[in-house]
Amino acid sequence: MLTGSLTALANALGASTGLTGNLTPVTYGLAAIGSGVGAGLIFAAFISGIARQPEALSVLRTWAFTGFALVEALALIGLVAPFFLS
Repeated sequence: MLTGSLTALANALGASTGLTGNLTPVTYGLAAIGSGVGAGLIFAAFISGIARQPEALSVLRTWAFTGFALVEALALIGLVAPFFLS
């Protein structure tokens, strides 16, 4: 079931038109750029929040690392997805 849905997704995205091969590193590069920007924005807001309200450190730290984990999970999906779609 999962393989069929991935194949349908690949066909919908145009993977059957020859967009495979050397473009796999490019797709991961774009995913890494996006996750790098996202992590930077998360920790910039974290530092700004601590500077404004130092007593909220524990709450802000929890949310910052949760957001960072989600952003990095998207980067890992960006690494794995081209291999499933090719």
